[in-house]
Amino acid sequence: MFCHLKPLRRFCLKKILPHWLHYSRALSGAEAINALRPFYFAVHPDFFGQHPREREINENSLKRLSVYLENLQKPGFKSLKPTQLTFYIREKTAQHSSEGQEPSSTSGFRAVRFTLHTSDLLSTVLYILNSCSLSAEHIQSLNTNVHSQPLKETTGMPGRPIKWHRSYYSFTGFKDPDEDLEQVSRVETTLMSWLGSNGKSAVKKLKNSLPLRKELDRLKSELSELLQLSDIRWQRGWGVAHRCSQLHSLSRLAQQSLEPLQNAKGCTIVFTDRSGMSALGHVMLGTMDVHHHWTRLFESLPNYFDLQRRMSVLEDQISSLLGGIQVVYIEELQPEFTIDEYYSLLNVFYNQLLKSRVPSHPQGLSGLQMILSSDRYEPTLHELGHFNIPALSDPAGLQSFMRAKARQARENMTRREELKVIENELIQASTKKFSLEKLYKEPSISSRQMVDCCKRLLGQSLPYLHGMRLCVSHFYSVMQDGDLCIPWDWKKGEATK
Repeated sequence: MFCHLKPLRRFCLKKILPHWLHYSRALSGAEAINALRPFYFAVHPDFFGQHPREREINENSLKRLSVYLENLQKPGFKSLKPTQLTFYIREKTAQHSSEGQEPSSTSGFRAVRFTLHTSDLLSTVLYILNSCSLSAEHIQSLNTNVHSQPLKETTGMPGRPIKWHRSYYSFTGFKDPDEDLEQVSRVETTLMSWLGSNGKSAVKKLKNSLPLRKELDRLKSELSELLQLSDIRWQRGWGVAHRCSQLHSLSRLAQQSLEPLQNAKGCTIVFTDRSGMSALGHVMLGTMDVHHHWTRLFESLPNYFDLQRRMSVLEDQISSLLGGIQVVYIEELQPEFTIDEYYSLLNVFYNQLLKSRVPSHPQGLSGLQMILSSDRYEPTLHELGHFNIPALSDPAGLQSFMRAKARQARENMTRREELKVIENELIQASTKKFSLEKLYKEPSISSRQMVDCCKRLLGQSLPYLHGMRLCVSHFYSVMQDGDLCIPWDWKKGEATK
């Protein structure tokens, strides 16, 4: 049985975090990934080749963690839904189990289960490392203003760090906190050497997945035609077997009760964590819900369509009050809103504008875009050209800000479109040169990062990629169905310690 974190652990973490937050600046996304490297090493799916169940759990949990970290960095997030994660962690010897953890198994790993409910990158990183009994001392090196004394006081550590001989850890079974960093530095490798070590494994997995991939395409095509859908998607990176299972489930529901499902005509269905309609108007099917919940959702779609129409009117009204700027929802950059949540946010902003009675500037901002956020920060201009606007912004100051930044916004949008064209051209060129089955990227990878990655790939000779599916990500991994994941900033030269 898994155990949840006990109050004592939560108390200790709450006691530690304020000191860290007081003495350090906010972490960037890259720093957070770097700080979590001991964790990534301990849970890396490649180390669970002989244990497919544990490997799959780690793969899925890493994807959910990636989404959580991405949302923390999105402008405008107000609060994130608590996310429960389970990981199997590598160990060389059996260890004493702590709260939230199962005792080590004879396979050399233990299970850890915890729930993320943090609101910034630093506290999230510390919470993960603490939950997995991994050292957090290396985080201090990310900021010269971070002092170790407050942490030592809160944890009851002596004034100077104790350096135990390695024989102590061998004898007791405790984990050497320095060993994680040493191991991580040793596993840093070049793209060529990693492909050489993992290419055969990926080819085998890809070959084994082909029958299921054909079945997935067949089911998707049949359901799309039967229900006259625009598309069927998955919000999470579930494996092909899981996707087939979800489509089989929807197919059985269509056989049992077709009429309610026909309400989804022309829609995109997305399998995700909860049921409803998304801010983009997609029908969300919660994968943990039973058929009864799905049926009720399909029956209520006419009400959602009505809300969608009212939302479109509200966006147009906001646009006319703000000089013709277009209100958009960018899925990759905004928190995951349901249509109900997003309509409520739009309504708050619209009423704010009406109360202010600021003079309108007809079409002065036409052609520009803005996304609406639920935070209380100042309005900003994103590098991609859209404005990030808090719903509770001062309307008078907001208009002045947008007019002052309008020219820069247009220039940013032009660069964005140019970069997107270059990105698509490089993806096509890379796909053709390496005879890839597919080349794609994770949502957290920007166009600039993808362009940089593809340019460097095109300068290499990579025979291992022939016929493969390649995903540009933040780390190396062979996925359960044979997709190869490589970091966008992969290393060409020899690994350095």
